[in-house]
Amino acid sequence: MAKSISQETLHQMVTRWASPRPDNYRFKIFKDTSDFFRVEYGSVVVLDEKPFLVLGNAKEGRFGIDDQEKFWVKRSIDLTDGSRKIIKLVFYEKFMAKIGGIPWECFRSPKKEARVLKLVAGHKNFMQGYAVEDEKGNVVRVLDVIKGKTLHAYLQNLESDHQTYFYELFPDILSKYIECIKAIKFLHENGEKHGDIRRDHIFIDRENGDFTWIDFDYNYRQRENIYGYDLFGLGNILIFIAGMGDVMMTDLKKQNHPALSLLTGDDVNIVFHNRVANLKKVYPYIPETLNRVLMHFSSGANWFYDNTSQLLEDLEEFTGTIKNTLALARGKRHE
Repeated sequence: MAKSISQETLHQMVTRWASPRPDNYRFKIFKDTSDFFRVEYGSVVVLDEKPFLVLGNAKEGRFGIDDQEKFWVKRSIDLTDGSRKIIKLVFYEKFMAKIGGIPWECFRSPKKEARVLKLVAGHKNFMQGYAVEDEKGNVVRVLDVIKGKTLHAYLQNLESDHQTYFYELFPDILSKYIECIKAIKFLHENGEKHGDIRRDHIFIDRENGDFTWIDFDYNYRQRENIYGYDLFGLGNILIFIAGMGDVMMTDLKKQNHPALSLLTGDDVNIVFHNRVANLKKVYPYIPETLNRVLMHFSSGANWFYDNTSQLLEDLEEFTGTIKNTLALARGKRHE
């Protein structure tokens, strides 16, 4: 295809969907994406005889850190129809993580993400796209762009006190997050994992409000419970949305918060020891049925969830009474 598509044709296609290039501009055409650093702005990647104009590298901002370039992830335009796409090229890395004293070997797997994309085609709670091999057999993923913001960004930008948030906004957010947990259950039931569950890996679709999981290319090895790493990630997000953000021990100390005298080492997050998991000690109006779920992800937990069904069952106990509980609480607040 790289030989059969002419520079003239590319100029015509680009002019239709993007800013035209000078007549003497020559597009660099890639069928082999092995060296993703060479695939720069203005290049054309040809996948399965379809040309994509590269607009630049994607960026990812995490938890207040400046946007970091992901050199293997390209923003692009499908020159056949003008649609915006994200192209993920092959990038391998691995690292060790430890949660509750349990080691986890984590690594990137393009083939695993390709399998998941195929499995979740049409599922509203997962990003959509497909995988295709380039000329050298690299498994490249072509992804639809989700218009919206991350769950992390949404909560961090809320201007509300926690109590108002908890009564007015949290029930709907939790309902949509439970859909996300059920989506992960669907993966697990089909023998797959997400692998990198974080609150900035849930996008809130601007058009319909759906919560959508992104980035499935991480995998991990652990013999005791192959889904455990995902479960810890789900718990971290649950604590985050229940707290309207991270409740940090350092912030409580700066505020000389009265909860400090109540909190112990057992009350912090099992993964991030500076974050409070026992939110009821900070916000006493949080129902015990919800706080019990949060405490399964604390340093003092006696046992962990083995699967998503257990987590969902406990959350349903809370949501089964949430309407009456919160309505009663709202009434007392306005008395």
